[in-house]
Amino acid sequence: MNFLQFAVWGAYLTSMGRYLGNIGLGPHIGWFYSMQGIVSIFMPALMGIIADRWVPAQRLLGLCHLMAGLSMIGVALYGASAGENTQFAVIFSIYSLSVAFYMPTLALSFSVAYSGLSNAGLDTIQAFPPIRVFGTIGFIVTMWFVDLAGFQNNYMQFITSGVLSLVLFAYSFFLPKCAVNKNPEKKSFVDAFGLRAFTLFKQKKMAIFFIFSMLLGVCLQITNSFANPFIFSFAADPQYADTFGVQHSNMLISLSQISETCCILLIPFFMKRFGIKNVMLIAMFAWVLRFGLFGLGNPGSGVWLFVISMIVYGVAFDFFNISGSLFVENTVNSSMRSSAQGVFMLMTNGIGATIGTLVAQKIINSYTTQQTFGNDVLTVGDWPTCWFIFAAYALVVCVSFALIFRPKDVEAG
Repeated sequence: MNFLQFAVWGAYLTSMGRYLGNIGLGPHIGWFYSMQGIVSIFMPALMGIIADRWVPAQRLLGLCHLMAGLSMIGVALYGASAGENTQFAVIFSIYSLSVAFYMPTLALSFSVAYSGLSNAGLDTIQAFPPIRVFGTIGFIVTMWFVDLAGFQNNYMQFITSGVLSLVLFAYSFFLPKCAVNKNPEKKSFVDAFGLRAFTLFKQKKMAIFFIFSMLLGVCLQITNSFANPFIFSFAADPQYADTFGVQHSNMLISLSQISETCCILLIPFFMKRFGIKNVMLIAMFAWVLRFGLFGLGNPGSGVWLFVISMIVYGVAFDFFNISGSLFVENTVNSSMRSSAQGVFMLMTNGIGATIGTLVAQKIINSYTTQQTFGNDVLTVGDWPTCWFIFAAYALVVCVSFALIFRPKDVEAG
């Protein structure tokens, strides 16, 4: 289940920007990635309520993948028929419907896994992490498949994603059954959607933490959105056109996901050795390196800078997301932990990531243009300046966080 769950996402997440640029929608890439954050603000909570009260989680997981898969195939069919005449409003609407049903499945798949493991008498803390690793493996496998099959710059990546969603829909009928609450307590709208956790903003230090979570969340989807079009833009230069990075940019980018898998294992050591604030600072500085190395590298003699940037991504992504989640777990009252985790995800992957991709798109549009080279439309221009702007932003957030955030004061409070 975890393999398929993330294989669906990996089929297009890092290569969609390349396809959109190729059909002349490069200036709109940010909207496609920001939609994932927008639907994450309300759809997971809504589907969570449905799974708790009326439809078993494993069945709802399958139904969501059915809708997501059919819609994603719809994206591909429209892209295939429209070609270079693809209209932004049409393809964006169909795509938005797909991600609106896909994003809730991230939480639903966790619920199904936890329920199945608990019913089998297993310790979820010990048993789930090795299972979750298969999700990252699935993500990497479809990234490589899309790359090697030549789907990076065409609609077939969406067919791949949609078919995998339909496979998971079929597989959901064989998943362990999850219970529903036949007699749920009547909850207010505020409680049902976990909004009571927003009262944590009354605590100064928690407010600071959540605000910085949003500010760093701005960085989360920038490289997923634009790394592939950026690396492929080097095809306009004859000295880089035939390099491995340009020809197989998805495989190069997949080093980020491989690093992410490895860095998860380092977190307990770093947390114990350096403390939560320093681990989060390491993550923030890693974002500075992630962007800065992109600005300095190239697919030829400078490809090693790209490789280091991919390796650094694991630290940048995991160290903040997981350590931040642990901070919330250890500082918030147990009655509000789930809702508080929801606020943390909302601030990072919802509001922060949405703002980040849209602002990044504005900056990139200011420094680059769409130009046709052979059969491809490339986004060319002053990419290094864009990456250095993103790096400077991450550095400002890092320094500000170091000066302002004091977790010990929160614990004392």
